Amino acid sequence: MEKNKRNHLYEGMYILSATLSDDARKKALEKIVEGITEKGGEIKKLHEQGRRKFAYEIEGRRDGYYYLLYFTVPTEAMKELWAEYKLYEDLIRFMTLRTENVMEEVTFKPLPTT
Repeated sequence: MEKNKRNHLYEGMYILSATLSDDARKKALEKIVEGITEKGGEIKKLHEQGRRKFAYEIEGRRDGYYYLLYFTVPTEAMKELWAEYKLYEDLIRFMTLRTENVMEEVTFKPLPTT
């Protein structure tokens, strides 16, 4: 099997706009999930982290909805996914990393108050 044809486990952090309605936010997340599955990927775990304040302002926004996805996808599909993500206007930020394990529980530490 060619190296770039393998599926790897990825951890993706996605921050969606806090101005979206519940329904619109659900559809935006479905769009991300469908992008992965349409490229032969499989969602292993989804952690909804809720609305969180940013450490700093991003494009005039102060908060967003955080989602952490664990998924497998063919390696060559990652470049296509990243290109698609840049076109999603409701996706404020995203980061995808290869990982070895699916975390069953995820918690954020609160930001220090000054």
